[in-house]
Amino acid sequence: MTAQREWFEKDYYKILGIAEDATPKDVTRAYRQLARKYHPDTNAGDATAEERFKEVSAAYDVVGDPEKRKEYDELRRLGPAAGMGDGAWGGGFGAGGPGPGGGGFRVEDLGGLGDLLGGMFGRGARRGGARGATTARKGADLEADLHLAFGDAVHGVTTTLTLTSEALCSTCGGSGAAPGTTPVTCSRCGGRGVVDDNQGFFSFSQPCPACAGRGTIVETPCPTCVGRGVERRPRDVKVRIPAGVEDGQRIRLAGRGEPGRSGGPAGDLYVRVQVGQHDRFGRKGGDLTLSVPITYAEATLGTELTVPTLDGPTVTVRIPSGTRHGRTFRVRGRGVEAKKGTGDLLVTVEIAVPKNPSGRERELLEQLAQLDDGSLRAHLVGG
Repeated sequence: MTAQREWFEKDYYKILGIAEDATPKDVTRAYRQLARKYHPDTNAGDATAEERFKEVSAAYDVVGDPEKRKEYDELRRLGPAAGMGDGAWGGGFGAGGPGPGGGGFRVEDLGGLGDLLGGMFGRGARRGGARGATTARKGADLEADLHLAFGDAVHGVTTTLTLTSEALCSTCGGSGAAPGTTPVTCSRCGGRGVVDDNQGFFSFSQPCPACAGRGTIVETPCPTCVGRGVERRPRDVKVRIPAGVEDGQRIRLAGRGEPGRSGGPAGDLYVRVQVGQHDRFGRKGGDLTLSVPITYAEATLGTELTVPTLDGPTVTVRIPSGTRHGRTFRVRGRGVEAKKGTGDLLVTVEIAVPKNPSGRERELLEQLAQLDDGSLRAHLVGG
């Protein structure tokens, strides 16, 4: 169990703006929105935003972890009775068994509830001291845009994305100590990162104020990161884009976000793909689209069209007589190749109407118009 004193005081669901029965996906979505809004990079010098960012991160550290969330919910369910030793239960329980008035209980008398509370808050001195509460925190997730050419999105590509973010310090490698020195074990907590705050029956664990929960103290800070272990700098991230990626799709790169704190894992990097236009082809999922102009005569009499494909040789599409404007013909297996299979090429014909017909064309069109007997729109007139 990892409960801390703050769990009594903070409503993490309210901080994240979500319901208590929110799904893990809803929790993550809410956290990412708030983290982007209050991130120090976008609110430079705004102390309020920075404090809000820390508060949101702390809330997600609990509610975003299934095990911690279960403990937190159980604590909230118990309500004030699970509070401080001198609170709602202060007169009813003691660390040393029944008191003079007969109102005290041993922790063993609590049965399963005693196990739960003892595990959450640690035992008193007679039970061997409090358990350490880890302060390791996952690094922040990052988002970045990647612009791809149409062909690269269809075929897949390995490229390099340059982004500026917090990264392990290039001078000290993340230790925070100047070159030639190392952090020393914190004498206050003995390297545990937490200290115990005894409250009668309960013993709370909280981050050590001397080392901020790290368990070590940097006596000679690194000149580059000033002891933080991280620095803000540009870095290159190699990104492999799978074949068939679509415009707007997000690709998750695990562990490529900002570094974690106090030994925590690094965050993730989410790459949002933006695909450029092609001068001839369009796309609908796994299918490629192509518009081909044809003449009135070709649509009426029928013809065979030679059309290009994205990479391979041209293909022939047979246009039957009487084809209407906007009709689409499917060429199997000439679309996007992906894990799900290969799509098709969708060829849509568009009847081209000349804007400035030549004299001969006008003469022939006028002769054709004279053959019109009015039957084309006969259904629109009369009773």
